[in-house]
Amino acid sequence: MNKLDEREIVIRKKARLVAQGHIQEEGIYYDEVFAPVTRIEAIRLFLAYASFKDFVVYQMDVNSAFLYGKIEEEVYVCQPPGFEDPDFLDRVYKVEKALYVLHQAPKACYETLSTYLLDNGFQRRMIDKTVFIKRDKRLQVKQKEDEIFISQDKYVNEILNKFSFFYVKTASTPMETHKTLLKDEKGEDVDEHLYRSMIGSLM
Repeated sequence: MNKLDEREIVIRKKARLVAQGHIQEEGIYYDEVFAPVTRIEAIRLFLAYASFKDFVVYQMDVNSAFLYGKIEEEVYVCQPPGFEDPDFLDRVYKVEKALYVLHQAPKACYETLSTYLLDNGFQRRMIDKTVFIKRDKRLQVKQKEDEIFISQDKYVNEILNKFSFFYVKTASTPMETHKTLLKDEKGEDVDEHLYRSMIGSLM
């Protein structure tokens, strides 16, 4: 397989291991093969919303995307020509990742990607199973023509309210520098759980 440029000139030679999916039998080698495809309505809605909010839209491509999908079924293939193990010519390879032409490859690829997105805070939208959104209330992003402003004003206010510090005064540093710390013998013990919660909110 060769990769061509716009002038049909070979710029790179590519080799790809594929499986003989045409000999797979449903119920034996695979069960479900469905993988959702983005609907044109979802794409239009996404682009319209991005335009309304003045978002910059990026398009990315995953190289050899199918190879990231993990298959659940047991699939075995013959040793490919040129890559036979001379000591074990009678053995076969067990396939753990989705190969091109396998019936279950598209579904395995989608499930791997969707699981990763869901585990990292994204939510799958009802309008289309290929649309995932992640909302972060802690971060506010304001975009202008050549500038992007990022702030956490809302999150700061939430933390101040949570710990009843909303009316405290701001300071460049929480205490005087180079001040010797002395133990207050009459002071009450600090609530360790509350203190850890405060520190954790800042990290």
